[in-house]
Amino acid sequence: MKEELVVGGNVIAKRPDPFVRRRLAQGWKSVKKNRVAYLFAAPYMILFFAFTALPVIVSLGLGFFSFNLLEAPIFVGMDNYIRLFLGDDIFIKAIGNTFLLAVMVGPIGYLMCLVFAWLINELPRSLRTILTLVFYAPSISGNIYLVWGIFFNKDAYGYANAILLRYNVISSPILWFENPQYMMPLVIVVALWTSVGTSFLSFIAGLQGIDRTLYEAAAMDGVRNRWQELWYVTLPSMKPQLMFGAVMSITGAFGTGAIVTALCGMPSTGYAAHTIVNHLEDYGSVRYEMGYASAIATILFIIMIGTNKLVQKLLSKVGE
Repeated sequence: MKEELVVGGNVIAKRPDPFVRRRLAQGWKSVKKNRVAYLFAAPYMILFFAFTALPVIVSLGLGFFSFNLLEAPIFVGMDNYIRLFLGDDIFIKAIGNTFLLAVMVGPIGYLMCLVFAWLINELPRSLRTILTLVFYAPSISGNIYLVWGIFFNKDAYGYANAILLRYNVISSPILWFENPQYMMPLVIVVALWTSVGTSFLSFIAGLQGIDRTLYEAAAMDGVRNRWQELWYVTLPSMKPQLMFGAVMSITGAFGTGAIVTALCGMPSTGYAAHTIVNHLEDYGSVRYEMGYASAIATILFIIMIGTNKLVQKLLSKVGE
């Protein structure tokens, strides 16, 4: 229980619980003992707080205000969130596009990375190195996805239109990134192409780090084919890489926005490829409605956290 400090019959303060005081003393002692380690970690922690934790906290708070950078913030409570779901049809459309993109790019890209990494890991070292570079290259090449804009150029000089016109498949050039019928499928293809690199590399590293004696032990325990090896030995042995790949896939899928802006414009025709990130950029960087943009960012943050938790629960069952 907390001890009370009484003066003249009045309680003027409550002393901390002895258990709390003891834990604080132990914590301070630990800090003093490991002060060198804390000093080395301090620059990272300060930068992480300043550029990651603090912006998230501020954004969560700004979601309850009307703020345009020119006037003082005005508290509006839940008005921004009510407006998002009941008065913003474009946001509802952006949610649908984002989930479609996430479902197609996230799981499919994740499985592609895992399958390709598993197959390439069985190849000779020289060939494995070359193919690893080929798969990882799009992830380290910046805005390399712009080459798709050249391939699917809207005039007759675009590669796709030129090939289709030459073989009389079409009679006139297709406006690939201006026609709502083609925009989202093409964005999904480009997003898949750019998303395989990082997860693929982590899976290759995980496969290379598996102790080969585990396969011998598994064979003695009754594992008889490659699929059983994959499920009972390979995947459980690389759970950290599986988790990292899942987080990267989810973050990349829900964070898709630059590809849409670069290829389809801002906004895309009829908002056919408009995502939550595009909506966030529209209100935050164009209209400067920072309170409303913060509400959009909060919704996206909640979606990503919830999806990550779901994936972690599913991955925990691997090998069972």
